[in-house]
Amino acid sequence: MAGALAGRRIVVPETREIELLAGMLEKHGATVVRCPLVLILDAADPAPVLAWIERFIANPLDDLILFTGEGLHRLNKLATANGLAEKFVAVLGNVRKITRGPKPARRLRELGLKPDLPVEPPTTAGIIAALSKENLAGRRLAVQLYPDAPPDLLDFLRGAGAEADPVLPYVYASATDEARVFEAIREMAAGRVDLIAFTSSPQLRRLQQVARANKCEDALAEGFAKTRLAAVGPIVAAAIEAAGGTVAIAPPGNFHLRPMVNAIVAALG
Repeated sequence: MAGALAGRRIVVPETREIELLAGMLEKHGATVVRCPLVLILDAADPAPVLAWIERFIANPLDDLILFTGEGLHRLNKLATANGLAEKFVAVLGNVRKITRGPKPARRLRELGLKPDLPVEPPTTAGIIAALSKENLAGRRLAVQLYPDAPPDLLDFLRGAGAEADPVLPYVYASATDEARVFEAIREMAAGRVDLIAFTSSPQLRRLQQVARANKCEDALAEGFAKTRLAAVGPIVAAAIEAAGGTVAIAPPGNFHLRPMVNAIVAALG
């Protein structure tokens, strides 16, 4: 297929929207290697999450911090399964909604709502910086976390005298067997991959886990050196840098799949 990315071999580690991202790249002529790295699952025990939803409805807090769109989706799904969706969305509409990045904002719009405080930059540090301007003493905040979230925000809130009620509505599971991930690392190290397009920080952690398990950390480092690395946004870019890579391509200021594809086309085409 002719196109700006014709002849380019691109690894896509996305899971949930893998066909959407792969399709956009293939429309520009890229050869896409699908290598989904992370699967998202409901919390193994839904009882604590349902108890959080019931508290949220019965005793609404002042603010809700949404780290991820997936988190809000899972909360609403569990509320719906237990006949609480209408009450959950009604209370959600009345609390101040603080969002990190475009995905929780998009999930809110699907419910007919919108963020009250979309933080910039869309990072944990950005949330802390935004809230540092306020007097939080005695303020009650619900916090939707994601797996492996650092304790920075909760520590900040408690240090500021706020009351935090966190919830973790989903977990990560590996979606690709180690042999396929290992093969992707070998292909990158051999220089046979032009670009890998990262869309979440857990993808980086999965690559590092496989590299450690197979004693091929050097091959991963070599692959990072030989392969252009694209990041969908600043959170992923920070994870790439922390893993020893250098971000070559990232969309400027609009952290969605299509802007990332546009940035890839501009850089490689």
